Parts: sequence; structure tokens; C-alpha cells
Amino acid sequence: MSASSTESALEDVSVSTLKGVGDAMAAKLATLGIFTLQDVLFHLPFRYQDRTRLRRIGELRPGDEGVIEAEVALSEVVQRQRRSLLVRVSDGTGSLTLRFFHFSAKQSQQFTRGTMLQCFGEVRRGPGMLEMVHPEYRLASQGAALQNTLTPFYPATDGVQQGTLRKLSDQALVLLHRQRLQELIPPQLLNDLGLPDLVTALQTVHRPPPEASIADLMDGIHPAHRRLAIEELVSHRLALRQLRDQHQTHQAPQLPAQSDIAAKLRASLAFALTGAQARVLDEVLVDMAKAEPMLRLVQGDVGAGKTVVAALAASHAVEAGYQVAFMAPTEILAEQHLLNFCQWFEPLGISVGWLSGKLKASDRRSMIEAVAMGQVRIVVGTHALFQNDVEFENLGLAIVDEQHRFGVHQRLALRNKGAKNDVLPHQLIMTATPIPRTLAMTAYADLDVSVIDELPPGRKPVTTVALEAQRRGDVVQRVGAATAEGRQVYWVCTLIEESEHLQAEAAEDTADALADALPGHRVGLVHGRMKPKEKDEVMARFKAAEIDVLVATTVIEVGVDVPNASLMIIENAERLGLSQLHQLRGRVGRGSAQSSCILLYHGPLSKTARQRIGIMRETNDGFVIAERDLEIRGAGEVLGTRQTGVAEFRIAQLGRDDDLLDVVGDVADELAATHPSAVDKLIRRWIGEGKQDYGGV
Repeated sequence: MSASSTESALEDVSVSTLKGVGDAMAAKLATLGIFTLQDVLFHLPFRYQDRTRLRRIGELRPGDEGVIEAEVALSEVVQRQRRSLLVRVSDGTGSLTLRFFHFSAKQSQQFTRGTMLQCFGEVRRGPGMLEMVHPEYRLASQGAALQNTLTPFYPATDGVQQGTLRKLSDQALVLLHRQRLQELIPPQLLNDLGLPDLVTALQTVHRPPPEASIADLMDGIHPAHRRLAIEELVSHRLALRQLRDQHQTHQAPQLPAQSDIAAKLRASLAFALTGAQARVLDEVLVDMAKAEPMLRLVQGDVGAGKTVVAALAASHAVEAGYQVAFMAPTEILAEQHLLNFCQWFEPLGISVGWLSGKLKASDRRSMIEAVAMGQVRIVVGTHALFQNDVEFENLGLAIVDEQHRFGVHQRLALRNKGAKNDVLPHQLIMTATPIPRTLAMTAYADLDVSVIDELPPGRKPVTTVALEAQRRGDVVQRVGAATAEGRQVYWVCTLIEESEHLQAEAAEDTADALADALPGHRVGLVHGRMKPKEKDEVMARFKAAEIDVLVATTVIEVGVDVPNASLMIIENAERLGLSQLHQLRGRVGRGSAQSSCILLYHGPLSKTARQRIGIMRETNDGFVIAERDLEIRGAGEVLGTRQTGVAEFRIAQLGRDDDLLDVVGDVADELAATHPSAVDKLIRRWIGEGKQDYGGV
């Protein structure tokens, strides 16, 4: 059998061909992502037990697992809080108790004095001596219970037991050795990296030899894991590169590097661009002057000034006679952008339109008609921008803010709005959620990345403190002191429930309580259940300093800009992720005054919550926070994998394997240059076919 046909044999043969897999079991395995023999091999254990050697009782400590061989010294049934069978055993180095809560009379009769047992279990601290609760055991006369490899434990699901998964992997490993998966990474490269071949790596992770380090295996840093992780990461790098190459085969409008509208807009601004803003704008304009579609991600921490860079880029598209679409994920953020764009462009005679799901039907029809006829040059909106009935006359630039909060197909739909005769609009993607280098090199390898790494002059880092909820009274006094100095305050209410109704109620209760505690202070309220017009009015009053304290739900997470607000209180801070805490804190510190953020929490804190709050107190650097967030939550969580469409990794973990990324780039280059036939096979093996649309955005 040829290499390629053996690959397809394992890759394409249904798991139903294995012994013990009928239709019902196949359906259960499907919930684990197991459809083929190759899927069985790539479904890796998450922990291991060592049943390969006997342990001496005298060397065991609480928490240890192991096989012991010992003689029964005493067996008795006792009736305390629960009826239990206690069997004391000894091996000459020490004694321990075997404790059974569920047992039969026949079973209890097995443990006669002098009987030799082999037992496996976890050792716990018991009354008077160590014990094993419900260990696995057999009579020593029945033969050794020892095994010649470490025992694997797999991610499982209802109706699929560990024994089933071990039997399936046993069968798959036999077939692997008989037929072998095709080795797609050149052996010389593996030798240079000191890594095993694919078959050896899979054999090792499924059935590790006794001498293998369980700690390395469970941490995913054993050479066998590293071998598999490298291949998976290489496949993703190649897939994104392939998509980038495909993208560059399309045409795009060549937009002029000079623009009178941009010059007028810059002259009208009340501030000068920072060096970082000017540099990133130049990078964007160079891209837009090319005849191939720009695909650029602009990262900038909260308050770095991404929106004005987007506006200046938009002015070049408008100057050339093209339309611009600006899409944001929430109504409140889209409204903030609309306000800015209207202030900047309408004095220059450029119409700015608005499309959201909450427009009246008649207003929506009028706007759709104006966009289709080209009467509106810039359209700001939410997901309503990519609905089927929205057509552009000539879309030249699509700007997507906080792009990771959109689904892949939504962003693809917006891009395709401008696709005419194989000409695509330029795409400018912005995020205030800094993407760690680890993710940018992998999940966004098909994008050009620009970073606005400089805050406007005069900005001071926000001082962050964490206080238990019992000190709420002290915090209210702090609010009164801030407002007495003429400063404004955010008080953010968060609930673990997703219910907008419950969040709104909590915010209303907090607003009432603060109004009572701070007589003479103007307390405002904004939450997700309010009508857009009501929200706008409250936000406008807060911006105009007609409200001292704004109580809000997390709807104010992004996009709100009130320089006079210098104090942020976040309730239930332990329930929020690092990224969201950082975004909320970014609402203050936007003026020249020293600003503060108070994280109110309910103890006791979980380890993760303690880590998050500690990191928030240590740093204001969004990139440091993003890296730490990646370590704590993993890539899927940070990116919102389900929403982004970025394919999930089966084996690689970006936080753990980031030191491999430079090697991954080298291996991908080598394969593309010298083994092009392996590229498609690698992509198919790890990503599958028809799953790469995410790269098209």
C-alpha cells in the first residue's frame, strides 16, 4: 500500500469499522469529535496512572497513586456514620487501610488474614493511618496486575467509558503500525529539532513507557507532544498563508495617497496625531494605494486613538469616489463612532449614514436606498450593515471595530458587499483588545498587523485597588470626594447572569442606593434594556457634566469617551475576565487628571480571580494583560473561538507552545519551498476541507 493511500485509509475510514463501535457508540463518539481512525489517534489522553511497578507502602504519601502488594492483617465491618468494610494490609515497610462503603458478604469473606493482594488506588490521609478508598484489587494468586505502559485517561462523555476509549486506541495503534500515517515533515527537520517521527510520537502519548515523565506528559511538554504540536501549528500557518495568497489574487481599488479631505480633517482636529498614529496611518495608506486588497489589523490599547486613524483612511476612499462601511459590534459603540464621524465629516460636506437593527422600518428603507444610490458616502452601523437587502454602489473600504466580537460569516458578508467583477474592498480591522504576539503569529498570520503603541500626551496610568464588598461604604465616601472636586464617576454593575433584565434591576437598585447615600449629587443610569434614544440622552448628559455619577451595566465597556471621568468602580470584579476589566478601566484616565479604578469583590476569591485582580493592580499595559489572559484562559477563550471561526487546536496550546512559533515559521517556509505536495495534505489532516472560510476575512 502506498504512503498516500495508507494515509487516506486511516484518515477516511470510519470509526465504525473498529470492534465494539455500532451506530449508538458512533453517535456518542461524534460528540467528542471522533469520526475516523485518525480522529481516534489524535484524541489524546489528559492524564496517566503508573501501574507499571510496585510501590512500597512505607514510601507512599497522601495524594500518591500506585500499585501495592500486601498481606491482609485484619478485616472487619464497622458501623459508624456509614457502614464500611475496613481491611488493614501490610508489606513489611508499612501498613494502610483499604476502605469499602459498597461491598457484599461474599466480598468481605475474601479478605482473610494472610491473603496476598495487589491493589491500585489513591492514597489518602485516614484516621490513624493512610488509606485507599474503594481501590481496584485482585488476589496476588490470580497473576500480576502490573502493566507495561502508563495507563491513559481520555476526555470522555456520557456513555463512553475509559475502557472503551483504551480499546479503541489499542486497535487504532495496531493499524497505525501496520499501515502508518504518512510522515509529512521531512525527517531531517525532525532530527534537527530532536523530535520523534509521527508514529513514535502517537505511540508514546497513547501508551507511554514506564520511564516516561508523567509530569511532562500531563503538562504537554514531552517531546512526543511537542512533535504533534509543531505539526498542527505548521498546518495552521500554511493554511493562513495559502488564504493570504488567494486573497492577493483579487483586485482592489487603488486609492490616492494624497487627499484634500484628509488634510482638511487633520486641520480641524483639536489635537495632533501621536507618532504611533501617524506611522500606522502611513502603513494603511501604502496598503490602500495598491491594486490588491488591504487586510490590516490595527491594534491599540484603550484610548490610543484608533478611530481617528480609521476616519483619515476613510477620507482617502471618499476622495476617490468610493463608499466606506464602518461596522461595530454593539449599538452603543456604533453610536459613539457615528457621533465622532458626524462631527468630523459633516462640516466638510460629507454625508454619514446610520444603519442599525433598531431603526424604524421607513427610516431603514430610506437609508438602504440612499446607500445603494451612493448618496451616503460613509455608513456606520452594527450587524445590520451586512443584511441581504443592503447593497453599496461602490464600497471601497470596510472598517470593522472590535472584530473578534463578530462571527466569521458576518465579516465575510460585509466584505462580499463590495465584491464586483473580482474587485474586493480594502479591509481595516481594529481592536482595543491587544492580541498577544503568540496569537497574532498564529490566528492572524494572514493579516498585516499595525500597533498604535503610544497613548496621547498627558495621559497618566490609572491607579487600581481591590476592596472587599464589605467596604462599600468607604467607596461611596470616595465617590463623594471625587465629585466634590468636580470629577465624574462610573459605577459599573455586573452580574454573573446573562439576563439583561436582572442586570438592569441591579443597576436600578444601585442607582437608587447611591442617590440616597449622596444627596445633592446627580446620579444617572444606563443599561441594555433602555431604548437607544434614552441611552443617548443619558450619555450626552454625562458627557456634558450634567451627571456626576453614572451607574451602568457593562454596555459602557467600549467606545465611551468622557475625559472628566476619573473614578471607576467595578462591582463583582471577580466575575469578569481580564480583557473586560481592562476595557472597563479604560473608560477613565482619558483626561489629564490622575484617575483611579476600584475593583469591588466578594471573597473568598478563586485562584483565577485572585490572579486576574493581581494582574490588574500590577499593570496598565494592555499587551501584558493580554499575554497573561492567554495564559489563564487559553486561546479559544481569548479569541472567542466560536465567534471568530478561528479553528480550534486539538493538541497545540498557544500559551504553552509559544516558544515553538519561530520554529513553526521556519518549518512552514521549508515545506512550502521544498515539499509543496505536503502542504495540502497537512492542512487536510489538521484543519479538514471546507473549514478555511475564516481566513477569507
